[in-house]
Amino acid sequence: MQLTYPGVYVEEISSGVHAIVGVATSIAAFVGYTQSGPDHKAVELFSFADFQRNFGGLAADSELSYAVQQFFANGGTTAIVVRVPKDGATAAQIIIPDGGDSPLLTFTAASTGAWAGSIALSVDYIGLSGADPDAFNLTITNISTGVAESFPNVSMNNAAANYVLAVVNDPDTGSQLVQAIAIPANPTLPAQPARTGLISGSMTSIQQASALAALQVTGQAAGLTISIDGGSAINVTLYGANDPRPASLAEVYRMLSVKTARALQASYPGAQVSVTPVKSALTATALDSLSIVVSIPSKPDCVATFGSLAGGIDVCSEFLLAAPFSNNVAAYWLGGTTKAAPFIITVTGANDGTAPPTSVELIGDELLGTGIYALDKVDLFNLLCMPDATQATVGAPTTPYFHDNDINAIYAAAMDYCKKRRAFLLLDSPPDVVDVASAINWRTNRLTVHDLNGAVYFPRLRLADPLNQNQLRSFAPSGVVAGVYATEDGNRGVWKAPAGIETVMSGVQKLTYNLSNDEQGVLNPIALNCFRTFPIYGAVLWGARTLVGADAEASEWKYVPVRRFALFLEESLYRGLQWAVFEPNAEPLWAQLRMNVTSFMQTLFLKGAFQGKTPAQAYYVMCDSSTTTQADIDAGVVNIQVGFAPLEPAEFVVIQLRQMAGQVAV
Repeated sequence: MQLTYPGVYVEEISSGVHAIVGVATSIAAFVGYTQSGPDHKAVELFSFADFQRNFGGLAADSELSYAVQQFFANGGTTAIVVRVPKDGATAAQIIIPDGGDSPLLTFTAASTGAWAGSIALSVDYIGLSGADPDAFNLTITNISTGVAESFPNVSMNNAAANYVLAVVNDPDTGSQLVQAIAIPANPTLPAQPARTGLISGSMTSIQQASALAALQVTGQAAGLTISIDGGSAINVTLYGANDPRPASLAEVYRMLSVKTARALQASYPGAQVSVTPVKSALTATALDSLSIVVSIPSKPDCVATFGSLAGGIDVCSEFLLAAPFSNNVAAYWLGGTTKAAPFIITVTGANDGTAPPTSVELIGDELLGTGIYALDKVDLFNLLCMPDATQATVGAPTTPYFHDNDINAIYAAAMDYCKKRRAFLLLDSPPDVVDVASAINWRTNRLTVHDLNGAVYFPRLRLADPLNQNQLRSFAPSGVVAGVYATEDGNRGVWKAPAGIETVMSGVQKLTYNLSNDEQGVLNPIALNCFRTFPIYGAVLWGARTLVGADAEASEWKYVPVRRFALFLEESLYRGLQWAVFEPNAEPLWAQLRMNVTSFMQTLFLKGAFQGKTPAQAYYVMCDSSTTTQADIDAGVVNIQVGFAPLEPAEFVVIQLRQMAGQVAV
């Protein structure tokens, strides 16, 4: 500040405080197979509903899908999922023909698997001015999830700014469902389809129609039939031959939901029907896809099949709407079905694969960013779960799929990656570890991964399977454990052992093996954490040792909370001290570093994160000439030494009783 006149000057001086903020501690990463979703791409999720939208929800052959559900059910708040396709999986392709049934546009599904059978590609010319003879509207809809992508006014002209390949394949604003991969040199646009009316069928059938216009045909009754779980067909009449016709699509939706529900309620009390358009615009010229959802309290997993009403106009479960007839829509589905002339659709691929992902596929390629290395794109995660590791194999499919070599290879690579990312690995025991003897053998002889950044639990857990009428099924426990970790971190802090009567596991109805105290007394010393079931409390975590927590090792990283707390400190300080890079390496910098780190540690001390009654007993921070020598300064190095007294869990609570001898009053 330049002083130019007599008076009082005010100058703000930096205090040198750079607040260090503690990082999250329970962001769980899951790597494995899901039924749909992008391949080898890390997706951040905040609820199981997010997982359903991005990865298709539960699948009987996806151990990961259940693990993610169990994570959120047990208190998890943030998950990162990487989909690894099954071995041999391929991506579906579809060819849209031109007006003469020659190949026009070729699309491939964004990821491998048969999930792409629920995707529809629709071409229409609604609202186009005709200025560009090569222009059309493209809509891509995933009927199973309700996700729709609209690309209006795209062009076959490769010189146009709205060139269809550039628009659909744009990495930021393009399609997340398909990629356009080919286009002919002299494209001819698809001919506008003729009026077809409504095609009847089941909920999975393909419809191509102008529904409102069809409903407005006079002199005919309109309706449908519906059956539940293959039962007798129930007639649903929307209106009779002489009744007034609906005047808008909104009336069509209301009529479908109300009258179908009324017809069902006579046989199924409490039945409800909801009709949802994929697109919100309900104008007469809008392109919409309807989904009819039937809910019956007494049949939570019912399957509703829709059919035609004899002598009337058919209205089925899912169909594309457009009006007037001159702007009818052609829908191309990735399901392999041939459409009514003149549209002949060619579909290849859509193969889910024949076996779970192999160990090589789960590990992935660091250069390609596949498998666990897809997490390189993620800023932070704390826990890594790979429930599919216990069923991976190399080579031809065998039963069972799991082999020790594959499991150890996967966990060894995952452990190396966790150490690089300051994360913690939750290991699952294979399905053949069913009792104490097999658990001891697996832990001491078969499992070769041995490191401080991981923990393993026994036995496997039994939870209800929503895909199999809620019958109990055995699951790898890592998803449940990660959720319990998150709950304990939020309630008590990462320094609290994730074990004890507080750690009730939501949804767990049984354990595959019920341990006694004596049996756990054999497993605990070899650092195999156990689940136990106690009256009142139910199933809980009853162990908190790392992989190096065996009594014989006497490791300073024996306990899970101590190791995870150290990882938390390392990551928080690493991120919070970036400002110091390239600052002058002298006492003023050292003083600032001491002040900022001490402030962070003191905040943790006040939260009860350390042993000791005073800060001096709980932690220390050193950064001065004793930690940074002149040689370090010359090399551009500043050394900060942080020590802390961790809280170790009260693993053994000993009650001492003494019988008092008879007292003589004096």
